[in-house]
Amino acid sequence: MKKIEAIVREERFHLIKIALEEKGFISMTVSDVMGRGKQKGISLKWRVGEHRIEFLPKKKIEIIVEDKDCQIVVDTIIERAKTGAVGDGKIFVLPVEEVYKIRTGEKGPEAV
Repeated sequence: MKKIEAIVREERFHLIKIALEEKGFISMTVSDVMGRGKQKGISLKWRVGEHRIEFLPKKKIEIIVEDKDCQIVVDTIIERAKTGAVGDGKIFVLPVEEVYKIRTGEKGPEAV
């Protein structure tokens, strides 16, 4: 199994969620996060001067999938999250040793 963590633009989240649901990936955890990449935030110019925003609001999506579904989920997120501009986000794929469902005690893929 794999854990996919995607940090994406807030305004693209709804498109990503719908696309994942259409492909059968319903279970996910979503968090509001703040972050920045190499650009170190953004600068806004106002009449009275410049204002720097160092950390931008993002959405973090976490999904556990079987190995065979990993690339489908990653490709779907990229397809819907990509704008081509700096700040589109990142996807991290991590191995998952085991999953347990607390309510039933099931483990493995059945627990997802």
